[in-house]
Amino acid sequence: MREFHISKKMRDLLRFDRQLYSLSGNIVFADLSATKNFVYEYNEKTKKNLKPGHVFTVGVIVEVLHYVISLYRKDVKETVFEELYHFLVEKLGKTVIEHLFSLFVREFPPSPVYLGDITEKEYLEGLKIDPKKRELILEEILVLWLENINPAFSFLSDFISDEILKRESEYLKVIKETKDFFDNQEPFGPLKQNLLQMLLSPIDHEPHSLDGQIGYIVKNWGYLLGDLLLKLKKGSDSVKEEKVFFFLEPKKHDVYDYTHLLEEAELIPEPEWMESLVLVAKHTHVWLYQLSKKYGRPIERVDQIPEEELLLMRERGINGIWLIGIWERSIASKMIKNLCGNKEAIASAYSIYDYVVAKDLGGESAYEDLKRKAEKYGIRLGCDMVPNHMGIYSKWMVEKPKWFIYRYDNPYPWYRFSLHNLSLDPGLEIFIEDHYYDRTDAAVVCKRVDKATGEVVYIYHGNDGTGMPWNDTIQLNYLIPDVRDAVLGLIVEIAKKFPIIRFDAAMTLTKMHYQRLWFPEPGKGGAIPTRAEFAMTKEEFDKYMPSEFWKDVVKKVKEESPETLLIAEAFWLLEGFFIKELGMDRVYNSAFMNMLRDEENAKYRQIIKNTLKFDPEILKRFVNFMTNPDEKTAYEQFGLNDKYFGVCTMMVSLPGLPMFGHGQIEGFKEKYGMEFKRPYLDEEENEAFVKRHEREIFFILKNRQLFSSTKNFFFYDFVKDDGSIDEDVFVYSNSRGDKTALVIYHNKNKVTSGWIRSSVPKKVKKTSGKVDLLKVKISDALGISKRKGLYTVLRDERKNLEYRYSTEELINKGLHIRLGPYECLVFTDIGHS
Repeated sequence: MREFHISKKMRDLLRFDRQLYSLSGNIVFADLSATKNFVYEYNEKTKKNLKPGHVFTVGVIVEVLHYVISLYRKDVKETVFEELYHFLVEKLGKTVIEHLFSLFVREFPPSPVYLGDITEKEYLEGLKIDPKKRELILEEILVLWLENINPAFSFLSDFISDEILKRESEYLKVIKETKDFFDNQEPFGPLKQNLLQMLLSPIDHEPHSLDGQIGYIVKNWGYLLGDLLLKLKKGSDSVKEEKVFFFLEPKKHDVYDYTHLLEEAELIPEPEWMESLVLVAKHTHVWLYQLSKKYGRPIERVDQIPEEELLLMRERGINGIWLIGIWERSIASKMIKNLCGNKEAIASAYSIYDYVVAKDLGGESAYEDLKRKAEKYGIRLGCDMVPNHMGIYSKWMVEKPKWFIYRYDNPYPWYRFSLHNLSLDPGLEIFIEDHYYDRTDAAVVCKRVDKATGEVVYIYHGNDGTGMPWNDTIQLNYLIPDVRDAVLGLIVEIAKKFPIIRFDAAMTLTKMHYQRLWFPEPGKGGAIPTRAEFAMTKEEFDKYMPSEFWKDVVKKVKEESPETLLIAEAFWLLEGFFIKELGMDRVYNSAFMNMLRDEENAKYRQIIKNTLKFDPEILKRFVNFMTNPDEKTAYEQFGLNDKYFGVCTMMVSLPGLPMFGHGQIEGFKEKYGMEFKRPYLDEEENEAFVKRHEREIFFILKNRQLFSSTKNFFFYDFVKDDGSIDEDVFVYSNSRGDKTALVIYHNKNKVTSGWIRSSVPKKVKKTSGKVDLLKVKISDALGISKRKGLYTVLRDERKNLEYRYSTEELINKGLHIRLGPYECLVFTDIGHS
């Protein structure tokens, strides 16, 4: 049992149920739920802000101290505290010790004394004749002292303060003599310390950190603790939960590292169209509103999208449309947003009622009509699939409530669910926590009430552990086989309908992160509040979730709908894992946007180098973007000038899937929320910005096949005139058939000049099956030969620029270039004279 001391003064003030107290008078918590109830009541009465995880953890540490003492008695000397008593009587006198006992019993009364079952005098008389009781009270006094000298316990000073003992007795002399006594006792534990030194060592090593003290105990005493080890780890996770609750983690722009991946894992061959796909995201409702304005007539259903718009996309080189918000949404999401003050909001695109095309967009028949039209122009349609959660009011919430992660008790006593029933089903009530509506709190669960049976469950909101729970969603439980089977079947149905599927927050369903978030290993939790209570060992978790869900998805879809492209929105450095080991067709490459925006150019160049050395085909599987629906607009991140067009050129000319954001090409400034029915800003297309796309970007899109493959892709260092490498310059070449391209971009506001000579190493497989690292000279990659002429002409058709070089110098020395700030060159016409 988790316990620590509580003074009579505090016990009188709080008047808690007698079941909270042990016979010794210490406060006892059977579990974390009991701690939460206690802390809530304490905070309400005192207006203080104790944290239940911290209180629970103190109780666990104190329990460990008592346990270590019991082990010493059992394994070293059973009579050690009886000997201590006689030692103290000899050193300080019986009167001093009995006075301390009397004062301790008065200030920290055992339950029988506090409740009047026995008088204080009778209890003290019993100590005089019962050695076992004397041993226990000495142990309690020693542990009380340990509690008080521990700086990490200071927040409990109201409960455990020993100031009166110090002031009115020889308490500190007793402690000093106790130290001397244990100095002469047999050592114990992993470090062969005397018992008191051992009990003090966590405080000595981590005086101000509960988590640090637990870490020390686990590391050094773990082998002694048995079942207590699990409790300690849960306590540590509870402290972590309270530290990270609802605070966004800082974004880390880390370099992808492939050392943990299986090199032998082969990528699945794919249809040819996937390699040259160019995708544009469209918030469906917002797009229909904008099209209505553009074409001067109501366009409210997807089958009313003008064919002229599809033709325009084809002419620009765009051949894929991601329709955001195509599914039937949860009405509860709209209700929440309206009740919170946004009267114009519709439901979030990611709070889904059911995976059918929304009625207000025309339903299934309207979608099929749009799909037929789009196919005429070589355009494929894509949709979202949100596999980790459903809308708070959804078909499955009504029919399959136990498919979600739930609990029967309210996880925090201060949560209140009383304001608005969000259910349209007469037999069901659904409430989010009251404080969501005034934005003063954000609970991890909602409340579901079955009106027929009276059953109440608290279901967890969707959550990725990096910020607020998504209050209009509920989290699916993937430890349930029926859930995995149902979602997998749903994905196959969608794959037969949509040529492109984007999986939202796919990384949260990998085994490592699903366990970390929802069923954390003891000692590794803390991501989502209250989930440390549901800790599982990895062995236990693997029994419930034996395989990677995404592997099962890829296998099934490739069997039943091989022409469907699967895109994973995945972060947390899992990009290579999703491609190489899970077999996903495409994966978000957030490093492209983040690093090029922040001009962390050396890092992004290193990613390309690492990928080429490990498996160049991974480059082809990246989704490169300058914005996405969760990020600031491309306008806000990159502006409208040379830097934007330089990075955009890289986006469309590197192998991989280029993805434009809604409004990116038009130069729109507004970021559209998932609840937008229409834009709030009255924006017009930036004609000059669109024209520059026509000159510099659409030209590449129309020749996308030249840039999309990795077979002949080579990446180069730019060697400055002083011999150092300029990490701010990106240089790469590609070729297909008799066409060759060279792209050079300088992502810095400065001037530079230097040489392009040979490529960085690239992994290649020879016909013999042998793997080699290939480097090529720039002249060889561009097909430059003395036989073709004395001079080589490199032409940038987009800008009508022509560069003339000595062929001999190109072959012997390389290509010399001077670049201005954010200058970008794309050579696609290489000739000789």
